[in-house]
Amino acid sequence: MAEKYPHVAVEDFQLPDDLEVTLWAKSPMFFNPTNMDVDYKGRIWVNEGRAYRAFRNKFASEYAKKGDRIMVLEDSDQDGTADKSHVFVQDPQLIAPLGIAVIDNKVVVSQPPSIIVYHDVNRDAVFDPKVDKKEELLTGFGGFDHDHSLHAVTVGPSGQWYFNSGNAGTHVVKDKDGFTIRVGSSYKGGAPSVTKKGPNQGGKAGLVSDDGHVYVGSVALRMNPDGTGLRVIGHNMRNSYEETVTSFGDVFQNDNDDPPACRVTWLMEYGNLGFASDDGSRTWLSERRPGQRMSSAHWRQDDPGKIPAGDIYGNGSPTGITFYENGALGEKWEGLLLSGEAARNVVFGYQPKPEGAGFELKRTNFFGIKESALSGKSEVSPNNFRPADITVGADGCIYVADWFDPGVGGHKMADQKLAGAIYRIAPKGKNPQTPAIDLTTTEGQITALKSPAINVRNLGFTRLKAQGEAGIPAVKTLLGEDSDYFKARAIWLLAQMGDKGIAEVKNFLQSTNDPQLKIVCFRALRFIDHKVLEFAQYFSKDDSIAVRREVALALRDSSWEEAGSIIYDLAVQYDGEDRWYLEAIGTAATGKEVELYQALVKQFDAASPVKWSVPMARLAWRLHPDEAVDAFKARAIDGSIDAPLREEMLTALGYIDSEQAALAMVEIAENGPKDTAELAKWWLHSLSSGKWKNYKGKMKGFDKKLNALSDKEDYIVPIDGPALTEPSVEEVLKLTGDPEKGKATVTRCWMCHQIDGQGVEFGPTLTEWGIGRSVEAIADAIINPSEGVAHGFDGTIVKMKSGNTIQGISLSGGGKAKQLVVRVMGGKEVEVNSKGIKEREEMERSLMLSAGQLGLSSQDVADIAAYLRELGKEKSGN
Repeated sequence: MAEKYPHVAVEDFQLPDDLEVTLWAKSPMFFNPTNMDVDYKGRIWVNEGRAYRAFRNKFASEYAKKGDRIMVLEDSDQDGTADKSHVFVQDPQLIAPLGIAVIDNKVVVSQPPSIIVYHDVNRDAVFDPKVDKKEELLTGFGGFDHDHSLHAVTVGPSGQWYFNSGNAGTHVVKDKDGFTIRVGSSYKGGAPSVTKKGPNQGGKAGLVSDDGHVYVGSVALRMNPDGTGLRVIGHNMRNSYEETVTSFGDVFQNDNDDPPACRVTWLMEYGNLGFASDDGSRTWLSERRPGQRMSSAHWRQDDPGKIPAGDIYGNGSPTGITFYENGALGEKWEGLLLSGEAARNVVFGYQPKPEGAGFELKRTNFFGIKESALSGKSEVSPNNFRPADITVGADGCIYVADWFDPGVGGHKMADQKLAGAIYRIAPKGKNPQTPAIDLTTTEGQITALKSPAINVRNLGFTRLKAQGEAGIPAVKTLLGEDSDYFKARAIWLLAQMGDKGIAEVKNFLQSTNDPQLKIVCFRALRFIDHKVLEFAQYFSKDDSIAVRREVALALRDSSWEEAGSIIYDLAVQYDGEDRWYLEAIGTAATGKEVELYQALVKQFDAASPVKWSVPMARLAWRLHPDEAVDAFKARAIDGSIDAPLREEMLTALGYIDSEQAALAMVEIAENGPKDTAELAKWWLHSLSSGKWKNYKGKMKGFDKKLNALSDKEDYIVPIDGPALTEPSVEEVLKLTGDPEKGKATVTRCWMCHQIDGQGVEFGPTLTEWGIGRSVEAIADAIINPSEGVAHGFDGTIVKMKSGNTIQGISLSGGGKAKQLVVRVMGGKEVEVNSKGIKEREEMERSLMLSAGQLGLSSQDVADIAAYLRELGKEKSGN
């Protein structure tokens, strides 16, 4: 007999041999977990998403009326299984919130457009509006009712709150100091009622924040707990679901997309992650260069100003992320980064190691579904395992929340029972307990600071900090611990405990040769603005490239007069290879590019740019000032220079907004070596509708794309055409699919999709798309394509004043682009002059033809589903 609320059986999971998994809690104790956090008593607080996308999942509309709930789960008898569950709050404002943090008696919920703080005044874990307080701490975030929206808050080792928001809509947020961030995005989505005029409205690009910088897309932020000090620490992701912050102060995150380019990466401070153009107006699809690999184009890895993409692992849907520093799992697992991958039914594991100025990220499948379970028959499909979040408990175990659904993404929710589960990963044969903590004592506060649970540590941090100098002796003892994580937590805290605490940090700094701990000391002193330039000078010639990187990042907003000599010293130590370090130097030189370039050419002989060393050429590439145009042109035209280095010079020119740069590109197109000349023509065409639009008249015809499609013709996808009898999902599930037959039948999909190197890039690439998707989910996507449109592949209808109609996928809009680029069926692009547009609107249905319109039978769909599942496993290595 089927369970009323099903879950994946623990025997269907695999994980390292020294660990075991148990079912800690399941529905009906809670439903559809989107995110979770743990308090110092070991209770787990869960955001529910029963109202998830009610505009598309009609059965969820009844929950949307009352709003979603925050549940509190408890293992009161400490037997390793939750036995109590109650509602903290149900609020009509909560519509599938994607983030929760329990920070002392503040329950912080990420619900766009706001970060909401529920103050549990009497600390009874039940919100009573007569006693407790609800506060909208910050507001103005886009992405309402959308996956690409506001995500969870986590407390960093400095005591600041870290969080991020996805790229759905534009964010204009004023903090409690009056400082405003403005983050533009051309992408919008979510409930139709809010996309046209509401908070998800896209199209705004090139917005300038109060710090003078331009940020776009998904944005990472930090602020003080009272809502002051809001600052951007990274931007231009697509949708980083969550961040995790180590005790060293390093931030790790994942990022998703529908094409095969999902990733996990270290977020270097102020990093541009490269998803959209720098003003946010153009997608990577519109700027992919001839012959460029998708993964490089997707995150603009060949462009200056973009940090390395990290571990690009392909198709997926990354979700929660956490970092394990200490606890019940033992020393072997310290430094373990865990990233949930809902599309692949797995939690990836990494143990990041410093590598040059960045980190090495080697991926393993830490926790997921056994291959034998995926290939077998069972009443509850293991494919339904969708890890929505991961957290480290106060008992030092790892907890994984399962959303449980046949599919993932596209606003679709197939499991109408709204089942969910939480699994506990512990040492084999052991049942670790949550320690009792007396927060009124110094001993208890130190115990809290040493907690495995990141937000529990803050309980000790704030109370010890409040002691001032009296608390220094207790905190200082952590500097003698074996754990570098404990040392780091102490360093951050001591720096905020007055002059005597600062002195202890300096003393420790003199005694350590560990680069990571030097970085922690520098970060902690920088946080309190203590002699930053003095310490930057001190560390600028450190043996460690990672230490020098950290110095460079700290100088972004310093003037050349203040820090020019330090930046120069850092730059001349660049080896020509380490991309993290190069980007850190570029960050240091922000607004000072000309001064640094001029200083460097004196060192590297500006009179002969063709003889530049690789370090000089790449430093110039990263800085790309107007003054370097002639040098870039000379290197691009000289055939004695290796082709990749010549191509870099074209890229540098393409990032300069000047007539001189455009004319230099024309000269290269006319006179450069054949390969470079052809690429120069592409640059001229690409930029003629963007930053170089004012120079089109001088481009000698190179602004025109060969065989370009005219916006004076109709381009209509036949989605309203006749269909044969439409198969049903239920019929497909009764059949056994044949992968070999599916391989032949799937050729009908080539007109819109690339599959294993064949077909047209119009819709999403499907080579790895079948990973982790059940037959039910694949069949539903083929039969009912409008029920779950892949993010970024929403249709656009453009009606021209000429009377023509263009249907397709918008690749650009806003910013300096005067032409809308639309990819139409067949994979080609139409450049639409905005002056000729009569009306433009987003389509509420998919551009994909249904199974019936493609003439597919139920057996055909079953065969295609079997083939896509096998192909996905083959190509991904899973």
